[in-house]
Amino acid sequence: MENDEITLKELLLKAKEWYTFLLSKWKTIVLAGIIGALLGLGYSFYKKPIYTASLTYAVEDGKASGGLGGALGLASSFGLDLGGSSGGAFSGSNLMELFKSRAMVEQTLLAPVTQNNKTISLAEMYIQDKKWREKWEEKPALKTITFLPNIDRAKFTRVQDSIFGLIYKELSTESLTVEQKDKKVAIGTITMRCTNEYFAQQFNLALTQTVIDFYVETKSKRAKENMDILVRQTDSIRGELNGAITGVAVANDNTFGLNPALNVKRVPSARRQVDVQANTAILTEIVKQAELAKVTLRKETPLIQIIDQPILPLPKEKFGKAKGILLGGILAGFLTILGLIIRRIFKELSL
Repeated sequence: MENDEITLKELLLKAKEWYTFLLSKWKTIVLAGIIGALLGLGYSFYKKPIYTASLTYAVEDGKASGGLGGALGLASSFGLDLGGSSGGAFSGSNLMELFKSRAMVEQTLLAPVTQNNKTISLAEMYIQDKKWREKWEEKPALKTITFLPNIDRAKFTRVQDSIFGLIYKELSTESLTVEQKDKKVAIGTITMRCTNEYFAQQFNLALTQTVIDFYVETKSKRAKENMDILVRQTDSIRGELNGAITGVAVANDNTFGLNPALNVKRVPSARRQVDVQANTAILTEIVKQAELAKVTLRKETPLIQIIDQPILPLPKEKFGKAKGILLGGILAGFLTILGLIIRRIFKELSL
């Protein structure tokens, strides 16, 4: 019977044979390593540095605070949902998703920014940095496309939608990250990585402000609408009260020195006094409700506090020359050795 087992001695002899073979090809391996090192050096010159803009923020809802918040938290730990502690649709991880949403990113891209004493949009800065306009010179449908600051997004053409979709895809997959290190701590970090240092900083700041405005407006919308209604009613009732007071004065002037027996002449004055008393009571109650609505609005309005924001110069991550030479040489040498081994194996199998 044929024995397929290999002894340790045979294994060592085979390893020595391969070592001798590779040693005989040292000139080829060294030459490949040198070429790889030169290619790595060239790549280090070509590769643009990556700038990182980081911003940290803290969120305070304020609705379930103090003892009530502690009681709700204790109840939730036992699996009981007493309401009021969820923080709404944009709390926790939902708020982080809001930062990465297409609507917020595209609205941020239309924010104005000053570059070379000219005011342009962040989208236009991104397009210029990517040198897309040079490629669009030969395409009439794209040559005249512009993105002015604060332009109405609803009026975009299909081509503009496509360009914005491409920008959003690149930013969301390659550049923009939003994370929360600990779920127990309502502190998040927005990180923007880009080859354009100024764009990374300005986009990070503009995105944060866009989300803050949208978040605050959405969370406090109902309370603000209620307060606005009460304020309008207060102004209306105050106007009615002032008119009633004036009417009482006019009626009293008309009945001054009137014969006491003619009581019917005093009816308009009495009616006006009733209006004054009724409007005074109504106004007192509405003013109280309006003040309560203002307090409620302050409680319903969340606070997103920026802790740290990106400041120029930003941290830079550069592909160094030494790193390029080392990685290029090692990679080229390894691939050459692998190619020599595969070539010899196929040569032996063909014999």
